[in-house]
Amino acid sequence: MPPMLIAALLILLPIVSQADVCPSWPPARAHEEITRLRETLATWDDQYHRQGHSPVADELYDQSRQRLHALQICFDLPGSDDPLASARGALPHPIPHTGVIKLADEQAVVAWLQGKRDVWIQPKVDGVAASLVYREGRLVQLLSRGDGLLGHDWSRHIPHLSGITRQLPEPIDLVLQGELYWRRDNHTQALAGSANARGTVAGLLARKSLDDAQGGGIGLFVWDWPDGPPRQADRLSRLAQLGFADSQRYSVAIETFDQASHWRQHWYRSALPFATDGVILRQDSRPPAKRWRAKPPSWIAAWKYPFQQALAEVREVRFRVGRTGRITPMLHLHPVVLDDRRISLVSLGSLARWQRLDIRPGDQVAITLAGLTVPRLESVVHRSTHREPVTPPDATQHHPLSCWRPDDTCKEQFLARLAWLSGRQGLQMPNLGSATWARLVESGAVSSLHDWLALERDDLQRISGIGTARAEQLLQAFANARQQPFERWLRALGVPAPRNLPLGPDWQTLAAKRREQWLAEPGIGPGRAAQLEAFFTDETLALLAMQLRAHAIQGF
Repeated sequence: MPPMLIAALLILLPIVSQADVCPSWPPARAHEEITRLRETLATWDDQYHRQGHSPVADELYDQSRQRLHALQICFDLPGSDDPLASARGALPHPIPHTGVIKLADEQAVVAWLQGKRDVWIQPKVDGVAASLVYREGRLVQLLSRGDGLLGHDWSRHIPHLSGITRQLPEPIDLVLQGELYWRRDNHTQALAGSANARGTVAGLLARKSLDDAQGGGIGLFVWDWPDGPPRQADRLSRLAQLGFADSQRYSVAIETFDQASHWRQHWYRSALPFATDGVILRQDSRPPAKRWRAKPPSWIAAWKYPFQQALAEVREVRFRVGRTGRITPMLHLHPVVLDDRRISLVSLGSLARWQRLDIRPGDQVAITLAGLTVPRLESVVHRSTHREPVTPPDATQHHPLSCWRPDDTCKEQFLARLAWLSGRQGLQMPNLGSATWARLVESGAVSSLHDWLALERDDLQRISGIGTARAEQLLQAFANARQQPFERWLRALGVPAPRNLPLGPDWQTLAAKRREQWLAEPGIGPGRAAQLEAFFTDETLALLAMQLRAHAIQGF
């Protein structure tokens, strides 16, 4: 791969994912995948810019566009798509909107700060960019950013925008650039996210008219005065005098990366009147406004917050069969980083959900963290053009009374039964988990839930990976399990009884009870009564009880 290609991808990958640099697709598939992704993005762009509707979260849009860029580099398929094509309006901006470069990570921020002096940091307010034109102190024109050169005229909304300064205290002419945002009380970005703040404002401003309540919910953060005083401190002081105090309130002069990191975290976790999606770094001085161009300059950059939703590619769909026969689809992902956590696996919860979503390898999905810890699938964002076949286990073959032996289709459920049996809710056998049970099953030493009771030291030491010390540990665990009371053995076997239901005195007594007798027990309804009757009358379990009796286990 050419060095320049590798460098370009390394810039993108910290943002997009930790997946392989380039997919190993044949040319035809690469063309199909890139074409579909480009068409999806074009649709999203059109919906956002022309209709004011945001069909996906902003961060998913950003990651999708970065993915398109990376794929085009990988397969040398440059596109002519323009994200701002439908944003372009008819009216020229008095001064172009420059945009900002986005710094991918801490190393990129350190590099950007290198050699720069008099740097300021501000929250990156999550809204829609606009130009505001004041004549003799009165706001007379409001233009959308558009493509940076030409914007749409939003001036019709000015009479209803009571949340922004429409009349300056001085009769002066000036042009400001800023962010129109949806006003929020005590918004904490780390807790609430952006809550579609940008889409809300975009949707309102795309309307033909607003009422006073809608207009009053829109605020303004002025982030630049192109023809203002040459020094940032003077510009901020003067803006505050003109009624734009937030610009000064939320701007801080910094000298080091540590200071930048501090303020980024501070604003991420502090209550603010607007949603934010990062911070803006800007040099104190910059070229005269007449030299500005509609492209990101070197004197301003964005350092965005960690994604609350990560776009991840599905590598494989596997199915986990639990002790009770429940089938749980598991998505194995190309690893992504979310809130400093590396995520490569997410559960779909149920077979029915997977069937409804029809997720296949190659699909792009949105991942969040539930409770800041547990990975959770939010949605399918992009479907691969190649629908790889995925065959789930037969749900009719797995249920609470299936798989008491490790037959071909039963090994996973059987291992789950063994793990439950030795766990803390069962016989409490320390240091005996799924990996050890799998070794015992693979060796042929265990093929039922009672075989382990007959294993001796020589049997264990003949198994690969089990030495003398490990064999002694297992024998001690087996011996302790033998002494567990009858009710704990029943729990270990998976009896479907609530914890507060006494069980005893022995298997024969319980096996003789019928559904009506179980219904008479406190807290037992028809469903649970049927489960208990089925458990104690199951032929396989009856045979297992006889075998446990032969091992002198109490109650059997």
